[in-house]
Amino acid sequence: MSLLDELMTDLAPQGVRHCRLDEVAGYSETRVDGSELDRTSFVGVDNLVAGAGGKVAASYLPNTQRLTAYEVGDVLLGNIRPYLKKVWLATNSGGCSGDVLAVRVKGQKKQVLDPAFLYYVLSSGEFFAYNVQHSKGAKMPRGSKDAIMGYRIPVPPIEAQREIVRILDTFTQLDAELEAELEARRRQFEHFAGLLLANEEHALRVRFGDVATIVRGASPRPIQKFITDDPGGAPWIKIGDVPPGGKYITRTGQRVTKEGASKSRRVRPGDFVLSNSMSFGRPYISKIDGYIHDGWLSISGFEDSFISDYLYYLLRSAPVQEEFAKRAGAGTVKNLNAEVVRAVEIPMPSRERQGQIVELLDRFDALVNDLRSGLPAELAARRKQYAYYQDKLLTFEERTA
Repeated sequence: MSLLDELMTDLAPQGVRHCRLDEVAGYSETRVDGSELDRTSFVGVDNLVAGAGGKVAASYLPNTQRLTAYEVGDVLLGNIRPYLKKVWLATNSGGCSGDVLAVRVKGQKKQVLDPAFLYYVLSSGEFFAYNVQHSKGAKMPRGSKDAIMGYRIPVPPIEAQREIVRILDTFTQLDAELEAELEARRRQFEHFAGLLLANEEHALRVRFGDVATIVRGASPRPIQKFITDDPGGAPWIKIGDVPPGGKYITRTGQRVTKEGASKSRRVRPGDFVLSNSMSFGRPYISKIDGYIHDGWLSISGFEDSFISDYLYYLLRSAPVQEEFAKRAGAGTVKNLNAEVVRAVEIPMPSRERQGQIVELLDRFDALVNDLRSGLPAELAARRKQYAYYQDKLLTFEERTA
């Protein structure tokens, strides 16, 4: 029998008290002057992170003076979609924006509720589903402050709460360590790939535009006139059609009419598209026949010079990305036009050597990016296990009156 089982058997043999949140906690009612805060003590929805982990270091200061004050031990909740999953157990005091709620355990002579236990309750999937269900508003729904305070929570004996916190803290720490290892491996991969791809001393160096056809996409305007629900329409490729970290374009969310397609730029399976503004310089490989707007560049006709997977790794590599950034200018919004990309000089080793490099990088890439294997698969399994135990540890049979 575990320590938690022993505690529950000894201290709550008849079940656990459940109550409305407002019986044991409330919202912060104090205010703080935003001008008195630094970058580490202001909390808005932008510097909260979802899941077990909490607030990250703030990168900006508030633009208002009247802020809700929070204290050490308060549970801060993102209160506007899509930020309802963002929760943090405050480790310092400060001020938060109107899009963040500060929930504070009520002071009592005998401690009834551990703030860390409340944090885990309010970061659970069950509370998130409840909060979404009761959120109100059309364009940007907000959580209902009254409904949140009406949420029923279990209040096991304080000793049991602390043991649950200890267990879940352990899971959180293991998750953080694995996440840090994965991030370190990704940085290592990027460094290794850059060295391997850039230091081909004996490889011929070529101007990219001399070995590939590089052209800008085109947008029929106004675009809404050409968007269609007709299944016979042409796939209209947008940046949102590619998952974060994805390599291939396999589907699109929208289609354009034949007239719209005639005013756009066609890409065929095997062609590359390169983002020239958002997700600046990121290459993708199309697996479909589709059309791109002027936020993309199309790269084709490289097959005699490059293996597709080698070119993909090369365009993603730090040396090439740095060259893109340098040539695209120093403005806030960089623009990667076709002429800039054509002018970049890149190595062109033999096809045999390209194949060897791809084989090496594929192995390393699987370790750090493949969700079916390596560290990403381990991290996904760990998080699934964490969610299971969090749900299990926060579920109690309610004590009858």
